[in-house]
This record gives sequence, C-alpha cells and structure tokens, in this order.
Amino acid sequence: FVDRETGELHPRTDELIEQVAQKIEVRGIEAWFDLDPVELLGAEAEQYEKATDILDVWFDSGVTHTSVLQRRSELGFPADLYLEGSDQHRGWFHSSLLTSVAMYGHAPYRGVLTHGFTVDAKGRKMSKSTGNVVAPQQVIDRLGADVLRLWVAATDYRAEMNISDEILKRIADAYRRIRNTVRFLLANLDGFDAATDLLPPSEMLALDRWVLQRLSEMQHAIDRAYDNYQFHQVYQMIHNFCVGDLGGFYLDIIKDRQYTTQADSVPRRSAQSALHHVAESMVRWLAPILSYTAEEIWQTLPGERAESVFLELWHELPEGLAGEQMDLAYWARIRQVRESVSKQLEILRAEGTIGAPLDAEIGLYCDPELYAMLEPIAAELRFILITSEATLSPAGERPVDAVAAEEIPGLWLVVTASELAKCGRCWHHRADVGSDARHPELCGRCVTNVEGDGEQRLFA
Repeated sequence: FVDRETGELHPRTDELIEQVAQKIEVRGIEAWFDLDPVELLGAEAEQYEKATDILDVWFDSGVTHTSVLQRRSELGFPADLYLEGSDQHRGWFHSSLLTSVAMYGHAPYRGVLTHGFTVDAKGRKMSKSTGNVVAPQQVIDRLGADVLRLWVAATDYRAEMNISDEILKRIADAYRRIRNTVRFLLANLDGFDAATDLLPPSEMLALDRWVLQRLSEMQHAIDRAYDNYQFHQVYQMIHNFCVGDLGGFYLDIIKDRQYTTQADSVPRRSAQSALHHVAESMVRWLAPILSYTAEEIWQTLPGERAESVFLELWHELPEGLAGEQMDLAYWARIRQVRESVSKQLEILRAEGTIGAPLDAEIGLYCDPELYAMLEPIAAELRFILITSEATLSPAGERPVDAVAAEEIPGLWLVVTASELAKCGRCWHHRADVGSDARHPELCGRCVTNVEGDGEQRLFA
C-alpha cells in the first residue's frame, strides 16, 4: 500500500504483507487483486493506494526452491536436478540460481539438465495452425504409453527431438523386439527355480559364462549412462543386446539345447541359469524407461521377489569371471568365425543344396593360432555354428576346394550337405539315427534324453 501523496510505503508493510500472504495461501494470488483495502487498513484505506504491479514471473518460478522444496517434507533442498528446455538458461535456471545464491549462498540444484524442443520429421516447430502436432494421448491410445516413453528415451535430447508417425513406427518395432526377447526368456525359465536349479559359473558351459561376462560389462555401462542421464545410450545398448548378442547369437544357439536335452540336465540348467541372470538384469535396466512392461515382466518372473521392480536394486551378478581364457574378446572372435560360416551356408541355401543350416556339415581348416583358439570348444562347434557336424583340422590338411574366409586370415572352410539321416527330434543329421529300435526316428542323444536316464553333458 502506497501513500497517495508522498508515495511512501505504509509503515506496517511487513505486517500487512504477512496478512496478505495468509489470504493468498487460502485463495491464491487473486486474493490480492480482489482485496478491498478497507479489510486491512480500515479508515486509512482512503489515504493509501493498493499497488497492482506484478513481480517478474521469473522471480515467482525462481524462488520455488523456497516456496516448494523447503515447504514439502517429501522433497529436499537443494534439488537433485532442475530439468527444462534449452531456452531456460536466461530464464528459470538463471533466476533460480540468482535468488538461491542471494538467499542461501549456493545453487538450488545439484545438477541441471537441458533438453531441446520437439519438432516434426522435417524439423519444423509443432503448431496447430501447421497441423503437425503429435498429441501424446493419441500415441498412447494407439501404441501404448511405453512406446511413447521409449521414444523419449531413444531420442538424444541435447538437440531438437523429431517425432512423426514413421519415427514412432520404428520405435514400436524396437519395443516389440525387446518385448519378444523377454518373452523368450520367460518361456524358457518356466519351471526353473533359482533356489534349487541355479548353477554357479564354475559348472556352466563356456558359452553361458560368456553371457554372464557380457551382462557384467553391460550393467556397468548402463549404470554409467543412467548416472549421466544418457537415456538414449541405455536404449541403444539394450536394443543392440537383444538384436545382436541374444537374438543374433546366443538364443539362436541354445534353442536346440533347451528343447532337446533333459529337463534337469547340466546343459539345460546351465542355459537356464544364464537366462535367469539375463532376465533379472534386463527387467531392472528397463524399469526406468519401460515402466509398465518392466512391472509386467517382474510379476511373471519365477521365484520369490519384492512386490514391485521399483523396490529393487541392480541384480547381483556372479563374480570371478574376469580374466577367463574365454573372455569377451575370445567370443568376439568366435562370432567372426560364425559369420564367415553363415555366408557359406547361405550360398548353399541359395543354390538349393541345403534347406537349413542343420542340413550341412562343415570342415574348418585353421592356421596354428586359430586352431589353438578353437580347439578347446571343438566339440561344441557344431552347436555354435548350428550345423549337424563341424570338424576342426590344421590348415595344412585342407583340400583343394576349401574356401578361404575373406574376413579371417588363416581360416579355410569346406561346407557340404549332410548325407546322413535326420533326427526327428533335434533335426541334426547323425550317423546313429535309428540305432535304437524303440525310437527309429531319433539319434542316440535324443534317445538318451527321451528315456531320461543318462546323459548329463550335451557335448558328448
């Protein structure tokens, strides 16, 4: 209240401000504009003019560190993070910093995150007049909330963020790939009880130990990305893991083992132990982004667990794998060999010589270094390469028709169609198909597994 003649503030201004503040707490800021000065000043009201000038709006939002953070018990001061668009460096970020430093001597936040603006596929600002607005609710109604959340996470927010139906379609495809990968994990964990069936790494097959090493590497990288708010890196790592490491390599190899070995055999339990660690890790990695999907996965995973995935920490992975002879670099080399074999198999398939990789037999002829690397897993090569037979020989023994692998110096390949009978259970072409009169359509390994009374190792 300002004196009409002198322009001086009312001598009881501090007291009056407190009274006005109490009214605003009840009715909001309009309480001041609706206020009749007589309520507070009585007979003095004619002498004073009620000021209706407003304080800069940046001051209003800039002091939320005091009016919000310090007034609500569930919040803290300073805040962990102030999040806003790239136009706020001279706006809210700045006014918050100035007022907090003036009042308390330090910033009101521990961190600041700046993001770009959402634009259409052509980089144009969204506007109703242009007709290029993508309404979040429409996306949710059509594709689900988690697809929209995945688009947010997959986009590098440091620049402007493009969105369109085509972009959302690609994100929906990526979401389905992640979801279908988890469905495979859940299906193959059916009947698995980690309390009784989980194998320690020392008893697991080499390929399954590789998955544990890969998980440990992934978890460290994802943890760092989350700490740095690099959500697009989290998305890229998980998506690439599902497409490349799992779908394109590991899961493709273990399907035979899962579907044809005894339920309680070491090969199957070894794979299930690895899948258990994969599923328990992935559900936690996904939770901050695909919240609804992660909670659905959590409720479906076997075993006793917390009520919600959001009440958990990272999954504890087994230790003691670092420094293994068959480390990540070793398996990266194996995957290169597999890719070279796949190219030769594709040539035979295109020619009509084979229908599927299991119809083929392959000979690998290697120089001494590569031979020494492959020799420890020679018995497992046919499963890794998904062929009915895979033999390992020194390069000097290669026949004249051996094909040099362009990508891997020191490797020659001979790929032929198998002439052996095909097992009706595992689809491998084996010499011992029909060796047991009780099961003339099966190979010896599948007879053993069907009878359920013997083999505890797959690669025998």
